[in-house]
Amino acid sequence: MNTSLKEEFWDRIEDIRTGMLGTDEARSVPMSHYVDKDANALWFITANGTDLAKTAQSGASAEYVIISNDEHLYARVDGKVQAVTDPAKLDELWSAIAGAWFEDGRQDDDVQLVRMDLSTAEVWATGGSLSFLYEIAKAHLTDEKPDMGQHGTVRF
Repeated sequence: MNTSLKEEFWDRIEDIRTGMLGTDEARSVPMSHYVDKDANALWFITANGTDLAKTAQSGASAEYVIISNDEHLYARVDGKVQAVTDPAKLDELWSAIAGAWFEDGRQDDDVQLVRMDLSTAEVWATGGSLSFLYEIAKAHLTDEKPDMGQHGTVRF
């Protein structure tokens, strides 16, 4: 089950743009992620002066929380963040969304690339609201527990 749940996680997170990222010493804040499935990593672009950027300098433990009604994915992802200087990766990830935050674009001295290497995730992958309503109605008629989709821990 966990192998298919891992695939569901990667498939669905590709279409999700944001979550809440925090570390032990940096409060959780909304962030846009960039998926690097082959490396079991997520990438973020932030500003140098943020608490997140500061804690990433020392390789802090991090938690990323994703809630997506559109993709029917709910997850708490654990891993480590590190500040990375990689102009080629920054070019690859740069978008109009990131550009809106930095006056001088990707050449802005304030831009900080952060990589989160994933270790585990608790994942809920559901069938959505129609599936939820169907399962609740079925449970009332059959006295069986509703099937709420897949849930489990994924290791990366």
